[in-house]
Amino acid sequence: QVQLTESGGGLVQAGGSLRLSCVASGRSFSTYVMGWFRQAPGKERDVVAGFNWSNGVTYYSDSVKGRFTISISSARNTVYLQMSSLKPEDTAVYYCAAGLSGRVRNFRGEDEYDYWGQGTQVTVSS
Repeated sequence: QVQLTESGGGLVQAGGSLRLSCVASGRSFSTYVMGWFRQAPGKERDVVAGFNWSNGVTYYSDSVKGRFTISISSARNTVYLQMSSLKPEDTAVYYCAAGLSGRVRNFRGEDEYDYWGQGTQVTVSS
């Protein structure tokens, strides 16, 4: 059974940092794209970062470029999202997702991902 389990969310002041973790279990993800999405209240769910496990290519949305870093630990089958210089507008539920690298064309297509975590809340106070 495939599972993605996020952790690391919480409350932080503007300018602070958080590191989210997503542990992937149930299969090998070496041919998968891992994405971090977020959904703020009243807004659509959007991708913020992605990592293609098969070729090492990364993606960042313009809103987080230079502030967020996606990384992996193959030994732990874990994807991380290091978030720095956090802003109140980063407040959202953050989701980890996985999709076959042949299906995920540009990281952004939510329907191209096959597996989703339950989400972790990130709240940035001003």
